[in-house]
Amino acid sequence: MNGIHLYESKHRDGNVILEHHHEQHQFLYALDGKGVITLDGHRMDFEQNSAVVIVPYCRHSIVSNTKLTVLVLAFDENLLDGAVREQLLHSEFGCSKLIKLSKMGDNELRQMLRKMLFQQSQGAALNELALPIYLSELLLVLVRNEAASQLHNVNTQRAERLRHYIDTHYFEIFGSHDIAVKLGVSARHINNIFKEQYAVTPLQYLTEVRMELAKKMLAETDKDISSVCFEVGFESLSTFYRTFRHSSGKSPNLYRKLHQMNDS
Repeated sequence: MNGIHLYESKHRDGNVILEHHHEQHQFLYALDGKGVITLDGHRMDFEQNSAVVIVPYCRHSIVSNTKLTVLVLAFDENLLDGAVREQLLHSEFGCSKLIKLSKMGDNELRQMLRKMLFQQSQGAALNELALPIYLSELLLVLVRNEAASQLHNVNTQRAERLRHYIDTHYFEIFGSHDIAVKLGVSARHINNIFKEQYAVTPLQYLTEVRMELAKKMLAETDKDISSVCFEVGFESLSTFYRTFRHSSGKSPNLYRKLHQMNDS
């Protein structure tokens, strides 16, 4: 072995690879199936489109819950360029970790692994030249996937926080600028992350919240329509009427009458 070796490892349903360790780094990619991997005592689900980086001397084991097919990439870190070794491998993968791949990250990784399998079959000279380059690119793909995942998590939290804010402050929000100021980010960014999470813009969701509350009040109380309009946060009765008709297909008066008839 020349220091970088990529091969297939098959595991039958219920197969157990007992705890062990290696002197080299290992990278595992689940092609198919499900299992559980334990890294230094920490159990994690290992399944299709997941990757694991295992540092030297890390105690690890695998139990397959189904037929599990894994690509194993074993490599000697000394074959990597010094900057790649320090800034990618040591800095980002100082300890063993399991990585959940995004769709884009998974596609990039699969292409890199295909390139490496092909290059590995081409003979020693090309192998020694190309595989360290491809390995560096693979590490870069993993680092970018981690960064994108962290950004996605931050955006998800912001979207959830914004939704909670709308749910509890629907009566005092005047527009997208008001929402953006409350969260300290731009209105465009707020729109993008909220729509990515909930498939509607914050203002569309605000309207939905207001309309659902207005329908409930019209159906279950005898409050004047102007009071309902005021309570759910509309400044203009005409805007409330127009928005309500667009949302329900009926005027507030007709909506109330129909619900009163159904309840009687």
